[in-house]
Amino acid sequence: MDLKNCTILVTGGTSGIGLELVKQLSEQGSTIIVTGRKQEALNETKKRFPKIHVFQSDVSDPQDIEHLYEKVTQQFPDLNMIVNNAGEMRLIDVLDASKDLENITREIDINLTGTIRMVHQFLPHLIRKPTAAIVNVSSAIAFMPYSTAPVYSASKAGVHAYSQALRLQLNKTSVKVFELVPPGVNTNLQNDWVLPPNPRQMMDVDKLVSIVIKGLLNDTPEIKPFLVNVIKFLSRLMPNQLMKLGHREFEKFKQLNKKTINNPV
Repeated sequence: MDLKNCTILVTGGTSGIGLELVKQLSEQGSTIIVTGRKQEALNETKKRFPKIHVFQSDVSDPQDIEHLYEKVTQQFPDLNMIVNNAGEMRLIDVLDASKDLENITREIDINLTGTIRMVHQFLPHLIRKPTAAIVNVSSAIAFMPYSTAPVYSASKAGVHAYSQALRLQLNKTSVKVFELVPPGVNTNLQNDWVLPPNPRQMMDVDKLVSIVIKGLLNDTPEIKPFLVNVIKFLSRLMPNQLMKLGHREFEKFKQLNKKTINNPV
C-alpha cells in the first residue's frame, strides 16, 4: 500500500494501538480520520495531532455507523482504507451472574459485530477505489483461547475467521484485506483488570505498530510479530498444553474477582 496517498479511517483511535497507529500513519503522510466513543478523548487526540479529523462514533451502534459513513464519505470521498481497531477486553468468570444478558456480549458487539458492520457499510465505497484496504485487528488469542477472557477470545477468533473469508471473497477486487494479530500489548486495555498482566510478557505498542506499518507497505496479508508466529505454531503442535498454560491465571483471577464483588469500592 502507498500509505502516503491513503485516506485512512481508524476506529478506536484515541488510545492504545489505535493512537499509535494515528501517530505512525501520520508520519507516513496519510490523511487520518479518527473515531471514538468519547468526545473528550477525541479532542485530546486532535490536540496532539492537529492535522487529523475526528468523528464521535460507537462501532457497537449500527445507527452510529450509518451516520459515520454518510459524513465521512461526503467529506472525504478519497477514503480508501478502514482500520477496525476499536476493541474491549474483559476478564470474566462465567459463573459470575452479576452481568446481565446484554452486558455479557459487549466484546462481541464491539470487537466482532462492530468490525463486520463497518466492513458491510464501507465496502461499497471502498470497492470503487483503484486501490483500497480493510485492516481488521484480531489477537494472538484467536489461536489460543484464553479462559480468563472467554468472550474476548470468542470475538477475536471470529474476527480472524471473518478476515480470512473476507480476503477470499475480495481476492479479485481492488480491496486488500489485512489482519493485524497482536500479542499482549502494553495499553490501557488492561486498566480495569483486577489481575494485571505481567509487563515483561507484553509488547510495547510503538514496536508493534512499526511492524504494522512495514506489513502494510509490503502488502503482508496477516501482520504479526514473531511471538505470534510462535503461538500460532504451538497452537497446532500442542493446543491442549498451551491452553492449560494460559488457564493457570484463571484461579488467581477468580479469587480476586470474588473479593471485588463482595467488597465493591
